Amino acid sequence: MKEIMRLFPQVYTSALSRHVRWKIVQEIRLRVNKSIEVIDANGVKTIANTVISSADLSFVLNQVSQFSVYKFKEEMKEGFITIEGGHRVGLAGKANIQNNEIDSLKNITFMNIRVAHNHIDNAKEILPYIFENRSWKSTLIIGPPHSGKTTVLRNISRWVGSANYLQEAAKIGIVDERSELAACREGIPQMDVGNRTDVMDGCPKAVGMMMMIRSMSPDVLIADEIGGAEDAAAVKEAVHTGVKVICSVHGQDLSSVSKRKDVGYLVEEQLFERYLVLERLQAKSNYYLTVLDLNGKRLASVKGDGNNGMVRSPDRVSRNHMGRI
Repeated sequence: MKEIMRLFPQVYTSALSRHVRWKIVQEIRLRVNKSIEVIDANGVKTIANTVISSADLSFVLNQVSQFSVYKFKEEMKEGFITIEGGHRVGLAGKANIQNNEIDSLKNITFMNIRVAHNHIDNAKEILPYIFENRSWKSTLIIGPPHSGKTTVLRNISRWVGSANYLQEAAKIGIVDERSELAACREGIPQMDVGNRTDVMDGCPKAVGMMMMIRSMSPDVLIADEIGGAEDAAAVKEAVHTGVKVICSVHGQDLSSVSKRKDVGYLVEEQLFERYLVLERLQAKSNYYLTVLDLNGKRLASVKGDGNNGMVRSPDRVSRNHMGRI
């Protein structure tokens, strides 16, 4: 994880190398005057003798922003910056408010590095539930923060966009507004998102979906975290053009999403044919994923063990680790 290690002053790299298990790490949290906190599949731990100073956090911020904080002003207003590798660096501090909106974020004293993982096989067993009559199903992935939505999307893209045991590869169009799904660098995906997958990187979803339909004629559109009226309208328009849409949204369950003013009507009008409902990943506890049809009827249940490993049964999906978000 060299793209994360390079963010830190050299004095911390040895401790991070010893204490961070990169295959299972989920978050690295930094707070001024506090020690570095690491969260992975086994729980939470604090690294001794790593108290972060204001100067240390400024160093990390400069690395994250490539020494140009102003360049990332719009991203910072959203509370995070996506770095090389698709990792998301969350920021908190003093918000400067103008006209009831966040104009800028300053005095940043808290950071959360949310580590992206490029797992390979963890979507394979989900595919039969979202493929029927030789056609992919428009699917909405629902889950709270830290539930694996982005990793599920990324792996679905890889399987649908490459030849698989169900059918030949479909044409995929990813609208990657925050550069997390494909983690493009100079326009080239760093994550495996499929052989027939095209990516519109850094483009707002509402604009990018229509651009991809007009220019790249995808069979399936994929987007992460729809969250406003414009995003919802773009999804509806895309579905009505005949393109299948697979995307994610923050929510506790299908009922909570259906009550939201901005995206709830997508559920009411049954624009999605399948729902994947994820639970928040928690260390040393069972983990569940539920597959629903367009009426909210349960098609499958998924149970994970304490390490997020999935057990196999006739109505359960098998996977090792869905990842995090």
